[in-house]
Parts: sequence; C-alpha cells; structure tokens
Amino acid sequence: MNRLLTNLSAEIKQLFPKIVEIRRHLHRYPELSFEEYKTSAYVQKQLAILDISYEVVADTGVVALIEGERTGADDIVVLRADMDALPIHEQNEVDYKSVNEGVMHACGHDFHTANLLGVASVLKKYIAEFSGKIVLLFQPAEEKIPGGAIQILESGILESFGGKIKAVLGIHVSPRVPLGKIGLREGRFMASSDEFYLTITGSGGHAAEPHRAVDPIMIAAQLLTTLQQVVSRKANPDTPSVLTFGRFIGDGAANVIPQQVSLAGTFRTMDETWRKEALETVAEISHTLPTALGAAVDVEVRHGYPALYNDPELTRQVKNGIEQSMGDGVVQDLDIWMAAEDFAYYGYRYPALFMLVGTDNNDSATQYGLHNPQFNLDEKAFEIGIAALVNSTIYLLNRPNG
Repeated sequence: MNRLLTNLSAEIKQLFPKIVEIRRHLHRYPELSFEEYKTSAYVQKQLAILDISYEVVADTGVVALIEGERTGADDIVVLRADMDALPIHEQNEVDYKSVNEGVMHACGHDFHTANLLGVASVLKKYIAEFSGKIVLLFQPAEEKIPGGAIQILESGILESFGGKIKAVLGIHVSPRVPLGKIGLREGRFMASSDEFYLTITGSGGHAAEPHRAVDPIMIAAQLLTTLQQVVSRKANPDTPSVLTFGRFIGDGAANVIPQQVSLAGTFRTMDETWRKEALETVAEISHTLPTALGAAVDVEVRHGYPALYNDPELTRQVKNGIEQSMGDGVVQDLDIWMAAEDFAYYGYRYPALFMLVGTDNNDSATQYGLHNPQFNLDEKAFEIGIAALVNSTIYLLNRPNG
C-alpha cells in the first residue's frame, strides 16, 4: 500500500493539536466576505512554514501548489476551502470566542481552512507518493453574492498550472451528519439561491381611518401569501423549490399606519429553467399586486449561485477511494440540501464534488445549526476531514486512466 496512506492516521494524530490551534486562531479573528486580509496573511504564513509556494488572487484569495514526484500523468486535483465569516454576534463562551464584534465563524469556514492546511502539511511531506499536481485553493467570500468562486475562475489562475484538472473537491462541516462520517450525493445536491428585496410605499395615516390611507402592511401581507403560490401552484411537485421571507419591516405603531414596508426573501430550486421562470413570476406579481391596490413598489432581484451538481463518476471514484482506505460504512448517502454554495460554479467548468464532514456527536453544545450564534463543532472531525481529502486526492492522482 502507498506509504502515505499507511502512515496517515499517525500523521493526523501528530498534526491534530496544530490544526486545532490554527482553527481556533481563525475563529477568534473572523473577517467578512471580501475583507479576509488578516486571514489571508495567516494562511500565507502557514504555507510559507510548510515551504509551499503560493500566489495571492482576487485580493484575498490564496492559491498554492504541491507537485508530486512520482512518474505519471500530469493531472491536477484542486482542493478548495472558503475563508470568510458571517455578520453574526457570537454567543459561545469559549476562550477562542470572536474578538471582532458582530462577526463570527458560524458556518465552519475556520474549520475548512484549517483542515486544508492540515491536508497540505501531510501531502507536502509525502510528495514521493503521488504523481501530478495538487492546487490548494483558499477562497474568499463564499457567503456574499457574487461570491469568490466566480472571481477565482475569471482570474484564470486554475488554468495556469498546466495539465488537466481532473477534479475540484470541497468540503463542508455538517451538524446533521454523524461524527466520523463523510456525506456524499451524486448528481444534484444543493439549490440555487436568489434574493429579492421589495419596498412597498403606501400612504400612512391614523389607525382609526384606514380608508384615508393606503396601508402597506396589509398589501405586503397579501403579497407575501400570494407569492407562496408561485411554489405551491406553479412548481412541478417533482422539482424542489423553497420561497422564504426572512424580513418584514413596517415602522408604524399600534395606532399608526406606516408609510412604507420592506420585505426580503430568497428563492431556491434545483432546476435552472424553473428558476428563471419563477423569478420572473415573483417580479411580475411583486410589481402588479401593490400597484393594483394603490401603492408604489420597488423590486430588486439579486441573482445568486446556481444549483450545485456533483459529477456522478467523480463521486463514485471518491467514494471508492475513501472506502478502500478508510473502510466500509464511512460514507453516508445524503439527501438533497436546499442551502446554496458558490462552489457550484466550479462544477460548470470542471468535474467537481462537494462533500459533507460529519460533526454530530450528540453533545448539546454542538447541536446548533449553521449560521446560528451558538454554532460550534467537535474538532475531532479533523481526523475524518483531513483523511477524506488526502485519500481522495491520492486515489484520483494515482488511479490509471481515470
């Protein structure tokens, strides 16, 4: 067996304290999308310690290269980790709690970044055990449209290394997958996500005289329920679709009809044709209904990420590679997930696979979902996260005719 794979468990065990230290440093100093300057500098420092060459791209992104010494095809595997945090005030009381007020790693990107640095440390040590090239992609701004992935692709950096890009692999922690498991799904996996922002302007007035006002609250409420019919009555039942409002603000009072109400929401689906049709319908109804009831309306649709599709053949190869090295039962089959990810863009250009790393250990402190101010995770997940990426990468690069 490959010497790296034989020694992998011991290497990860030895590396574990350092990776936890890196993750906690990143957690303590989170930065928002397109603002990851200190995070980027920290990643660059860690790569320099490992003697891995790198290049800064898209302002805060970092792209590094490890070249194998074994004779073989000049294939490339790209390993991607996102680095940005969220505008959330952390409520965890841990010694590595965020020191940046109102900013938190509530989606595990600190884990993803530290995990990839762990993978880099292992692979750099064993360059004699594989052929081809490994590109380490530390990506900015997954959390904010238009996202960092599209900037990375437009920069052309991934095409600058020569050879054929055989795969782009990414991971995401999941408190819904058991600790010690890797979640995989071939084909469609995650949804597209588009945002819409609606401002309805009526004519404010006294609550006792609604007939003298144009009540934007009532109009907004009617619009909200009407738009739900886009999913319940226009979508094919076989097509996953979710329309959710997360904001409804009318700054009036108990006896005051406000002048204006603002709504904001998202639409998610797995089908690109239906996505376009649904967004057009949302915009049309949002314009016509308030206008018919005497209000003015401003409608803004922000197009987000496309649906994420895992290449079926690549998914099967990675599953085989993980199970051969880590044992049957490590991989858990997943259902579709209606969250969105700009990793999806890589799959439109290269064979790509996005997998989940389980963090569910039945401890109440780690049961909070992603984007929750109390989100935390079991750092033992590094053992499976690092191993899965190392095993997948070696399997893909050393596999003949694949």
